[in-house]
Amino acid sequence: MVVDCKTCPLRKAEIFDEMTEEEIQFMGTFKVGETKLDKGAQILMEGARSPQLFTVLRGMGLRYKVLPNGRRHVVNFILPGDFLGLQSGVMGEMKHSAEATTTMTLCVFNRSDLWTMYRQQPQRAYDLTWLASVEEHFLGEALASVGQMDAIQRICWGLVRFFDRCDGLGLVSDEACAFPYRQQDLADAVGLSLVHTNKTLQKLRDRQVLSWQDGTLRFLEMDVARQLAMMEEDSAETRPLI
Repeated sequence: MVVDCKTCPLRKAEIFDEMTEEEIQFMGTFKVGETKLDKGAQILMEGARSPQLFTVLRGMGLRYKVLPNGRRHVVNFILPGDFLGLQSGVMGEMKHSAEATTTMTLCVFNRSDLWTMYRQQPQRAYDLTWLASVEEHFLGEALASVGQMDAIQRICWGLVRFFDRCDGLGLVSDEACAFPYRQQDLADAVGLSLVHTNKTLQKLRDRQVLSWQDGTLRFLEMDVARQLAMMEEDSAETRPLI
């Protein structure tokens, strides 16, 4: 059954801002349905003009860009609550691709209704602008990590950041969360070769900083991981849920 916006389970996560009754009612009309995807399914394709926008209700995926020589760079990992397709909605076509890493359920919105949001719900439209700004900030951090950090620092930065996002979504238990990705996906995200990524993960396991086994990421020494990643623990900033 399609999830009603009034009873959306994502709204219970502490990471998301509270919504007014008016906003909930509008989102109920903005949402046109849901789609379920199998593992490996394409969500959005670079260069495509998708007629739909999506919010991830369940599951995980990744955004990536393929270079002309066939090499791939993972832009970021997709988690529940992420809004997908804004590039297509504003720029006319996608500038990167997105695919499902696990089975996923997506809330579906018509791209043609996006401007209705700007006219009727300016606060919701501002939320979209805020999300785009946060994405820009993240890409700046990612570029700095690739350009200025060594392999151990990069991998710690990427995994700690992913863990913190999962924590805000209530997906962490006993310092562990699901990480259903391949080592190649992590390598493509932090700009390392697969061999270098494998050796670096082994060093972190040997130092008892973290473990990644059978799709589960566990931090054994989170304080050490944060120091290596040059990240401080701070209260997570709440974000809008579209």
